[in-house]
Amino acid sequence: MYWSRTLIPTSREAPTDADILSHKLMIRAGLIRRISAGVYDWLPLGWRSMQKINAIIRQEMNAVNAEEVHLPALLPAELWKQTGRYADYGALLFKLKDRKGTEMILGPTHEECVTELVKAYVSSHKQLPVTLYQIQTKFRDEARPRNGMLRVREFFMKDAYSFHSSLESLNQTYQDMYNAYVKIFQRCGIPAIPVEAESGPIGGDASHEFICPCEAGEDVIVRAVDNSWAANLERAGRGAPVPDFSAAPELPAAELAKIKTPDAAAVDDVCKFLNIQPTTMIKTMVFRLGDAQSGKWIVACVRGDHEINEAKIRRMAGPVELADEAAARAAGFVIGYVGPHIVNTINAELIIDPDALLIANATTGANESHWHVTNFNWKQHLSPNVLSKAIIADIRNVTAADKAPNGADLIFSKGIELGHVFKLGTKYSDALGATYSDDKQQTHSIIMGCYGIGPGRILVGALETLSDADGIRWPMAIAPFQVIITPIKYDGQAKEVADRLHKELSARGIDVLVDDRDQRPGVKFKDADLIGIPLRIVLGDKGLANGQVELKDRSKKEPEMVSLASIVEHVSKLVQA
Repeated sequence: MYWSRTLIPTSREAPTDADILSHKLMIRAGLIRRISAGVYDWLPLGWRSMQKINAIIRQEMNAVNAEEVHLPALLPAELWKQTGRYADYGALLFKLKDRKGTEMILGPTHEECVTELVKAYVSSHKQLPVTLYQIQTKFRDEARPRNGMLRVREFFMKDAYSFHSSLESLNQTYQDMYNAYVKIFQRCGIPAIPVEAESGPIGGDASHEFICPCEAGEDVIVRAVDNSWAANLERAGRGAPVPDFSAAPELPAAELAKIKTPDAAAVDDVCKFLNIQPTTMIKTMVFRLGDAQSGKWIVACVRGDHEINEAKIRRMAGPVELADEAAARAAGFVIGYVGPHIVNTINAELIIDPDALLIANATTGANESHWHVTNFNWKQHLSPNVLSKAIIADIRNVTAADKAPNGADLIFSKGIELGHVFKLGTKYSDALGATYSDDKQQTHSIIMGCYGIGPGRILVGALETLSDADGIRWPMAIAPFQVIITPIKYDGQAKEVADRLHKELSARGIDVLVDDRDQRPGVKFKDADLIGIPLRIVLGDKGLANGQVELKDRSKKEPEMVSLASIVEHVSKLVQA
């Protein structure tokens, strides 16, 4: 390919709306172009890299006996209503109606669609296991698209789905997929740490994320310092055992003391107003259990300096969401001033974090606007009936003061989620009636697994972790071109040599770009560094007169001189390596 015949709109300046390095470089290097919030054109350089990433994914999926399909992006809403995800995804779904008034959605993921497909054709255990995958456009109506390709409304995803008649079969495929993901990220040349993870609205009872560590990431990774364990913040538990109510302090009876705390609903405001420490406070939050009509509530309590982990509550209790203030007030909760003892008068499930259980004479909400109480103690101020039903469980985010399950210290870092694997169980097959008959003609729900990768996020991970001050530094395997030939001036002998090298290297299966533009050498060199092609061959009159060319590895500071006679063989070996 010749630069003058393709579209590579490089820019010296980053767009004003770009906050992270990868977004700036993707625009400056001409990989993508924004068309609206969270929606981008893929330009030739970016699309070539995406195609290479997708080729690696396909090779590794095929290697574990997954079969490629292509499912529609336009899906009937009825399937999603049957599984309950129409409500779970809420405003994230792009919803529309066809001319007949049928409700449709643009698929953010395809569990329902692929389950319906397998239901139509699989009826016997003899047809299982089977694994299907696709690389498809997905849609999510993000409220605040941001950070370039990290948080978008339209994106590509490789999603695979496995179907089984036994847990043993699921476990084997899950491990095969896990290993395939490790290979994919290694081949793409980017770091990826597997961590225990939450399943989120996908569902399921076991999952791992693959995280690329970098400061631009939106996920928080928690790791043991000895690298023996890792999890995302939602999933990370604490090494300490969970106590029961016997661990609560035994204190002489004391009356609750009400203190007026005007406009001090947040813990920090209360501490400042009363001159106390957050460790002496109980933070109480209210969640709705189930849908908006359920009328079921959860009151969750943690120590004042800790953050409640909604995913842990969801894992224990089922679908929950932070209570809408108006609905909670109608039920009797004074949001911002709720204390645990509200459950003495309002029917709600009480969940207490172990660290909150250990606080004596705590300060907490008074269940009255602009008031708090001191001297709160669990055994004294909760009714016996409430105490007997209360649950003590780990419901907070871990902190640096906690330990890994093996007792090791913890370290925290940010990262980008590249891929996610789930053991779904029978969540979708139960909802959609996907069953098989065993050898005794008994009917069972098909057991499922789900495995997703974001090809665009792999590209972002490469740019975030491997770039330098001059631009992109592509891993060889996913570079849009592997070699760029840069004649100082594209005429005469330099043109003849450039064309010949282009032909010879291309014949060996190497992707070559010739910078045939009528530009100054400095402009060409800066653009070559910006777009990040791994190997650059510079053709100058002096070098050619001596039978030599300059070879510059993008990842190295200094170039080397190589004989023209051996350059094709030399470059071929570097590309293959």
